[in-house]
Amino acid sequence: MENRKNNDTVFRMTTRPVGPLILSLAIPTIISMLVTNLYNTADTYFVSQLGTSASGAVGIIFSIMTMIQAVGFTIGMGSGSIVSRLIGGNDVKTASKYTSSAIVCSLVLGTVLGTLGIIFQNQLIVRLGATETILPYAKDYAKFILIGTPFMATSFVMNNQLRFQGKAKYGMMGLTTGGILNIALDPLFIFGFGLGIKGAAIATLVSQCTSFTILLSMFLRKKSLTEVSVKNVSRKISDYILIIKTGLPSFFRQGMATIAMIFLNTQTKIFGALSPLVIEAANRAGEISETTGKLITAADCSIAAMAITNRVFMLLMSIAIGLGQGYQPVCGMNLGAEKYDRVRKAFKFLLKITFSLMTVFAVVVFIFAPEITLFFRKNEAVVLVASTAMRAQALILPFHSIIFATNMTLQTAGRTRAASFTSVLRQGLFFIPLILVLPHFIGLLGIQLTQAISDLMTACVSLPFVIRFFKTLGSEEELKK
Repeated sequence: MENRKNNDTVFRMTTRPVGPLILSLAIPTIISMLVTNLYNTADTYFVSQLGTSASGAVGIIFSIMTMIQAVGFTIGMGSGSIVSRLIGGNDVKTASKYTSSAIVCSLVLGTVLGTLGIIFQNQLIVRLGATETILPYAKDYAKFILIGTPFMATSFVMNNQLRFQGKAKYGMMGLTTGGILNIALDPLFIFGFGLGIKGAAIATLVSQCTSFTILLSMFLRKKSLTEVSVKNVSRKISDYILIIKTGLPSFFRQGMATIAMIFLNTQTKIFGALSPLVIEAANRAGEISETTGKLITAADCSIAAMAITNRVFMLLMSIAIGLGQGYQPVCGMNLGAEKYDRVRKAFKFLLKITFSLMTVFAVVVFIFAPEITLFFRKNEAVVLVASTAMRAQALILPFHSIIFATNMTLQTAGRTRAASFTSVLRQGLFFIPLILVLPHFIGLLGIQLTQAISDLMTACVSLPFVIRFFKTLGSEEELKK
C-alpha cells in the first residue's frame, strides 16, 4: 500500500503537464507563505498602532527571526531536496532516514539557538541597531520569540519536507492554521488584554506551537511519503553533513539576510538621524514615546519605515517563493527520474508566470507607496522614507523571477557550490558593501536604494549560472542515449 502511494506520486510528478502540476503544488504553498507573511504583516500593523518606536522594534527583532529561519530552511531545504531525489529513485527507506534525522536536528539546534539568545538578549538587541526609545519594546518582543525558536525552526523543516514530497497541502494546513490564529490573537492580546507589544510576541509564540503540533501530526498520522520515527534517526555524522551541505544555499541566503538586516538597521539609525528632511518631518509629527517620554527621533522614523518596506515586499515575494517551491518537487523528482526535458519545461513555466505576477505587483506598489505606508503608520517622516524605498524596490521586483528560479533550480539539483554562491549575492556580496558605502555619498537615499541596486545586480549575475546548468543538463542527456 505504501509503495503504491509512493509510486503514484512519482508517476504524477513525472508524467502530468508541468504547468498545471506546478500550480497545483504551488497554490497550497502560496497560501501558506501568504498567511505566514500576513500574520507577520499583521504584527507590524497592530504593533505600529502602539507607536513609531514599537514599529521600529518589529524591524529590529526581524533579524532574530531570520536567524531562526536560517536554521529551519537550511535543514528543511537540504533534507527536502535529498528526499525528493531519493523518492524519485524509489528509495523511500533512505528518504525516511533523512526526514527523521532532519526533524531531530532542527529541534536540537533550535533549542541551543533560543537558549543562547535568551542569555545574551540585551547585548544582542543593542547590537541589532535598537535606539534608546526602541530598546524597551524590542526586549519585550524578543523574549517570547526566542522561547519559540525550536518550534519555529522545526516547523520550517517539516513544511519543507512535506512540500518536497508533493504534499504541500498538508504543510499549508499547519502553517495557515497557526497564521490565522496569530492574526486573531494579535488584537486580543495587544489591546484586549492590554499586553502591548508583549501580546504580539505571545500571539506569535502560541501560533508557532500550534503550527508545530499540526505539522508533526501529519508525519505521525502517515500523511507523508516518508516515515518519521526515532529508529530512523541517523547516528552517522556524514548524513547530517550532507543535509547541511545541501542546505547551505538556504543558510547563506537566510544568514546573509540576517546580517543585511543588522547593517540596514544600524546604518538607518545613523543616517536617518542625519537627514534634514526626515528630522524636519519628525519634528512636525511631534510624536512622544510612551516608554521614555521623549520625542520620537528621525532615526526611529527611518527604522520603522524600512521595517514596513521590508514587510510589504516580503509579502509580495512570498508569492514568487511559493511558486518556486511548487516547482522544486517537480524539478527534483524529474531529475531523479532523468526526465530532463520536463525540468526545462517546468523552469520556463516558472519564469514566465513569476515575471508576469511580479510586474503587476510592481506597478501597484509604485503608484500607491504613500498610501500603503499610511495604512501601517500615520507619521509624515515614516511615509517620506518608506515611499522612496518602496518605489525603488518596485522597479526591480519583476527581476526576482530570475533570482528565485535560478537558485531553487541549482539547489534542488544538488549543485551546492553554484547555489550557495548565487544565494549570497542579493543580501550578502552586493547588499552589504552597498549599504556600508552608498550612504556615505548620498546619505539616507543610499539606504533606500541599496536593496533595489543589489537585486538588479543579483539577477544579472544569476542568469549565466542557470543558462550553464541547462547546457550541462543537455550534455548529460546526450550521454544517457
